[in-house]
Amino acid sequence: MEQEKVTIFTTPTCPYCKQVKEFFAENNISYEEKDVAKDAAARAEMIEKSQQMGVPVILLGQEVVVGFNKVALQKWLDIHAK
Repeated sequence: MEQEKVTIFTTPTCPYCKQVKEFFAENNISYEEKDVAKDAAARAEMIEKSQQMGVPVILLGQEVVVGFNKVALQKWLDIHAK
């Protein structure tokens, strides 16, 4: 099964953003990262999709997850706990 497109909206100082990226790296999940601290268009897109300003915001296709919720991400991406 092909992985849906994953996008992460982040800021450079966000510890949870770092955790999400490490989790994806450990599980070989490819993603596009958008730095909302530098990119006003990405920030506007994130706010439109999530209705809030907190990061990380993760998009899987059209689904939105706010924050680093490992259990939800494992279920969402069909990753079994290691």
